Amino acid sequence: MVRQMDENQEWMDAQDPVKVKTKEETDKKCPACGGTMDFDPETGGLLCPYCGYKAEIEKVDMEGTSAKEQRLEDAETTGNCDWGAEKKTVICQSCGAESIYDALQISNECPYCGSNQVMEAKGMNTLAPGGVCVFKVTDNEAGERFKAWMKRRIFCPREAKQKASPKAFKGVYLPYWTFDAETHSDYSAEYGINRTREDSEGHTQTETDWYKIRGEFDKFINDQPVLASTKHDTDMLKKLEPFLTEDNLLYKPEYVAGFISERYSVGLHDGWEKAKGMITKTLEGEIKSDIKSKKHADSVRKLLVKTEYDDIAYKYLLLPIWISSFKYKNKIYQFVVNGQTGRVAGKTPISALRVAIAVLLAIAFIALIVMLQNS
Repeated sequence: MVRQMDENQEWMDAQDPVKVKTKEETDKKCPACGGTMDFDPETGGLLCPYCGYKAEIEKVDMEGTSAKEQRLEDAETTGNCDWGAEKKTVICQSCGAESIYDALQISNECPYCGSNQVMEAKGMNTLAPGGVCVFKVTDNEAGERFKAWMKRRIFCPREAKQKASPKAFKGVYLPYWTFDAETHSDYSAEYGINRTREDSEGHTQTETDWYKIRGEFDKFINDQPVLASTKHDTDMLKKLEPFLTEDNLLYKPEYVAGFISERYSVGLHDGWEKAKGMITKTLEGEIKSDIKSKKHADSVRKLLVKTEYDDIAYKYLLLPIWISSFKYKNKIYQFVVNGQTGRVAGKTPISALRVAIAVLLAIAFIALIVMLQNS
């Protein structure tokens, strides 16, 4: 009976060339010991975690080696893809074991035989990743970066620092949209130029003269990143930027072998709306700087900007993150490391005692400066 089921499964797999190809690429067996090989950030190839055997990844046989921008107006699938299910059952194609995974994961590792699972990115009416920014930072390097970062958290209690283990990192590929666009902005504002004068008592006062201005501003936006997931702390991940999004490789399952990957839950249309909000803030800041530079102004106020977008293009990329967390006084604190640059972000507990000491020292220092100035 078991043999018959195995034969049936083999026959079914043979009818699905995508599944067979996925299995071949993500379940690469080590020729030395037979173990399943993982992607190795240090070499950019495959590595056997059991015996240390290394192998190169075959290059994609097509024009170009990185993801190509796609025209937004040509996109067929633009909606959100959160299917309303927290979990799903996945059958391991190597040993037949059933495991429960997050509904948005597109790769994982079978806990029974170590086989790397890659769920089909084209399933469930979703877009396939165009490219992958592979891990450049190893888990050991991420741990060292994290330890150095923790040492600089002067308000974090010593006990919490001891609980934060840099050895508990999990490599995750998160889904991101990136957008290119030509922008043309018409704006109006007031700029201020400061001048000083002395009052009747001899005190110097600063006054600002305000002038109206109108103008135009053009800028090409290149690879504006937007997190395409609703599951993570957006503010914390923002601190990991910039990602080197142009340093990406055409998507191949081998690049995510051994790592968890997540399908997008924020659709392309909503991603573009989020991108426009980010681009607007960037344009407003650069327009203010441009006005100050041209008019030698000290400040800008009442800025109104109207922007038109043209030649909008996008990419769907998987970006590398090392994630870990620790528990302190019944609260979970998460921290993350950029898998390309090693930049660290996270949240740590705050020691009220250390903050109080710092405040008292600051007050004492200010008081000393005042005494020296009056002496």
